[in-house]
Amino acid sequence: MVGSSIEAIPVIDVDTHFTEPPDLWTSRAPAQLRDAAPRVVRDAQGRDQWVAGGGRPLAPVGYCVVARDGSKAGGRITLDRFDDIHPAASDPAARLAFMDEHGIAAQILYPNVLGFTGSFVLNLEDSALREFCVGAYNDAIAEVQARGGGRLLPQAVLPIWDLTAALRELDRCHTRLGLSGIVLTDSPEVWGLPTLSDPHWDPLWSAAQERGLPINFHIGGGGAMGTVWSGMSEPAAIATMSVLADVGNIRCVANLIFSGLLDRYPTLRFVSVESGVGWLPFVLELCEYQFDENRVTNLALRPRDYFRRQIYASYWFESDVATAIDKLGADNLMFETDFPHPTCLYPGIRAQIDATLGSLPERIQRKVLCENAARLYGIDLARLP
Repeated sequence: MVGSSIEAIPVIDVDTHFTEPPDLWTSRAPAQLRDAAPRVVRDAQGRDQWVAGGGRPLAPVGYCVVARDGSKAGGRITLDRFDDIHPAASDPAARLAFMDEHGIAAQILYPNVLGFTGSFVLNLEDSALREFCVGAYNDAIAEVQARGGGRLLPQAVLPIWDLTAALRELDRCHTRLGLSGIVLTDSPEVWGLPTLSDPHWDPLWSAAQERGLPINFHIGGGGAMGTVWSGMSEPAAIATMSVLADVGNIRCVANLIFSGLLDRYPTLRFVSVESGVGWLPFVLELCEYQFDENRVTNLALRPRDYFRRQIYASYWFESDVATAIDKLGADNLMFETDFPHPTCLYPGIRAQIDATLGSLPERIQRKVLCENAARLYGIDLARLP
């Protein structure tokens, strides 16, 4: 029967976040960086805040709105203190228990404090501190992965301001730490670096392609997202900012398709993370139209063909995923929850899966819920619960 076995299909959640423990960097810092390493301070209003260097703000605590008692706060960017947040946000054992409770077999994890793509660290002036922040984070998430029993797969961040160091860290993360992919800003030009299609980055693309490591572009990765107009309430501003962040990935996908990068690296895979999938049929149709109208002749494939070959995306809140699947096929689409962020799919995770995929054939369900992600991130489905 169509959809009858969906409960038995393992679910791979391809976008969640690891709320870094307060001592992640201070416990690993060498003596000369201990006072400058990222740490948590409590402000006059009693809110925990991450700072680094001489007190430069990095991020609020965790971007976590799921509380210790399981309730979910609305209309705010995060809970105020580490003591308030759900233990599954930062503790691997608690995360696994949370996943079991909600029927999730495996999760891909992204950072918070360094920016969702590691880009916040570029605001630090001390290059030694920047490189330490990246390396210590990767060490910490490798430990999380080791405690996850093959179910927690964090993505590595790289010191992209120094390509030699980035290549060295990529090799370390893959060969020594066993991490399964890279999260990267889609807008290095914001920090005075070449755009991603520039030959400057070719050694990085070659190394990732050779190792089969996907490149993840998470929303909020440093690109120009647009301006939130003044005078809004905090909930309205958060909502606007979230929409603009998602829309920012349209710019990233369009550049990928037309830049020629996908011709040069035809087996390198890219993921648009936390941007939904409903916009993709429209954008790809628009790309096809512009491809023809502007007589693009320097590319080997058409826009839709590049997407099918090398670009992936995931959904969580959308109600009409079936239309996107009908227009795009099911080979490049995946499922996510964004736990424990302000717009995360919680607590109705299984209900959303049933509502959006329950009426579709099992072969489609399996692709979207687990097979595409397993192929992309090298996950052995036979070892998942």
